[in-house]
Amino acid sequence: MKSQPQLREVLTMPPLVDKQSFRNAMSTLAAAVNVVTTDGPGGRAGFTATAVCSVCDEPPTLLVCLNRGASVYDAFRQNDSICVNTLADHQSDLSNLFGSKTTMEQRFAGATWSTAVTGAPVLEEALVSFDCTVSKRVSVGTHDILFCEVANVRHQDDIGGLVYFDRGYHRLKSE
Repeated sequence: MKSQPQLREVLTMPPLVDKQSFRNAMSTLAAAVNVVTTDGPGGRAGFTATAVCSVCDEPPTLLVCLNRGASVYDAFRQNDSICVNTLADHQSDLSNLFGSKTTMEQRFAGATWSTAVTGAPVLEEALVSFDCTVSKRVSVGTHDILFCEVANVRHQDDIGGLVYFDRGYHRLKSE
């Protein structure tokens, strides 16, 4: 006896989510606040980002999302070293500074910096700093995703972190 072919139901894809609905939904995801910095042939630059996450630990790798329309884009495109500086609970003003239209000189004047192993600027009072080399770049929509291999980590104990949730800053205290 021959088996009968099974009928498969064809599913219709729902309409794409509009930009504002997506943004509203994303505002419910809490994320660490980071100032991402670079220095090299493209110059010294930095921006505020919450679109940062771990990829793997062998090799230790982060991803950072960067809008191609950002004023810092050319510097990050030309430089291969970056530092992801995760902000401490008292650094919301620095986040606002690096997220504004101020000059790079004004942004960097707002804090104390040193130079990382890769040459990227490291925020002295950051909760944690991930000194990285960009190993791969992928373009998706309006952004580039930077895959960053971690060369060095600096971490401070006994200070809280800063997260962004529901379109506002929230402080997390260390216990």
